[in-house]
Amino acid sequence: MSEEILINFTPQETRVAVLQQGVVQELHMERTASRGLVGNVYLGRICRILPGMQSAFVEIGLERTAFLHVADIWQPRETATDRPIEKVLAEGQSIVVQVVKDPIGTKGARLSTQISIAGRMLVYLPQEKHIGISQRIEAEAEREVLRERIVRLVREGEQGGFIVRTMAENASDEEFATDIAYLKKIWADIRDKAATAAAPSVLYQELSLSQRVLRDFVKPDTTRIVIDSRENFQKLGAFAAEYTPAVRPLLDHYTGQRPLFDMHGVEEEIQRALARRVDLKSGGYLIIDQTEAMTTIDVNTGGFVGVRNFDDTIFKTNLEAAVTIARQLRLRNLGGIIIVDFIDMENAEHKKAVLEEFNKALASDHTRLTVNGFTQLGLVEMTRKRTRESLAHVLCEPCPTCGGRGEVKTARTVAYEILRELLREARQFNAREYRILAGPAVVDLFLDEESQALAMLSDFIGKSVSLQSEPSYSPEQYDIVLM
Repeated sequence: MSEEILINFTPQETRVAVLQQGVVQELHMERTASRGLVGNVYLGRICRILPGMQSAFVEIGLERTAFLHVADIWQPRETATDRPIEKVLAEGQSIVVQVVKDPIGTKGARLSTQISIAGRMLVYLPQEKHIGISQRIEAEAEREVLRERIVRLVREGEQGGFIVRTMAENASDEEFATDIAYLKKIWADIRDKAATAAAPSVLYQELSLSQRVLRDFVKPDTTRIVIDSRENFQKLGAFAAEYTPAVRPLLDHYTGQRPLFDMHGVEEEIQRALARRVDLKSGGYLIIDQTEAMTTIDVNTGGFVGVRNFDDTIFKTNLEAAVTIARQLRLRNLGGIIIVDFIDMENAEHKKAVLEEFNKALASDHTRLTVNGFTQLGLVEMTRKRTRESLAHVLCEPCPTCGGRGEVKTARTVAYEILRELLREARQFNAREYRILAGPAVVDLFLDEESQALAMLSDFIGKSVSLQSEPSYSPEQYDIVLM
């Protein structure tokens, strides 16, 4: 099944859509304002040692100094001792460190001197020697086979150890070899920079979403990766040429007038993925409710009536629902405990067929999941690993007017929608000026944090843009007036 990946860039956020046969299967988003530091490697300088706390403050170039505890200082296993921190480090010393916890409130970032670099299939530990296997791969025979394969692929005498990630259970030797080469290249770059850089400085930044697409998302059936920004097309081309050369020929720069996500119906799909109700082609529908503890999905027949009898109607609706639910789990990135309430079926063969169809549809999901059969109550229980926030949690916040029973888009999400709508309007109409009418929170955002974004767009379209706050507007409501 052919697959395309679309990457939409704005200065504020990167959005990625994965399409199979032209249908959106996955959505990923990363906002510039909320990118974390975990995984970044720095050349830091010890600015203060606290023997009483067995800790040190390290200057790594951030607003606040970072924190390093003696327990997070790596030492070779054969020479490791419980030496106090003042015997291990000295003030003014340069040191290579990695962020393991982002700064929170008044606390600085937490550091470790044990470096780990994540690849697609493996995690590289340049200071270690052993080969570890993810604990989620439980079968001892399978663990041993994976360990032997990695040992065979790592050249004798080479420095460093590896941890095999869960998703590598079915990886080929070629995929492992590609990952090993990529990780060794990253570590070589870090060492080269550390040898010449002055502390404090950044040696390695955890990959951006668009770079992770090239590393993690590409599969044998990926036909192209479409990028709607010339600058980022060139940057990703350079990244691919150095680290993922096999992916370089797939990159394609989109130059059309119509926005890339509009062209492929992704914007509409995002709106539908935030809705509670999902309509099925047959006339049935799903109701998806996401709570703190679990997600429930209820299947209903709606107006669908089978050609033979009611049992036929139920069976056909459940079959269609099974495929749609599998796609919605990926699209919305729903994780944790998921309960599916298919319409009750008396026929045991029908139940078996629906469960088989459901498992078949879930097979293309690369997130780890488990599915149990029908319970006595006729429910299907499953779990899906939480790898990141769900789409609704990224784009929405609890509604202030409904006590958290529903959700509305954040002011930032609405602001970015307005920026995209302004660009659309500017390409269709030749107005003298554009006026944005929106709720106070959205207007305040444009006057403060997103003022530069609005100014950049105004400059890009060559027209002035004014703001008008409307206290009576709901959080998601806005109008763009052509003057």
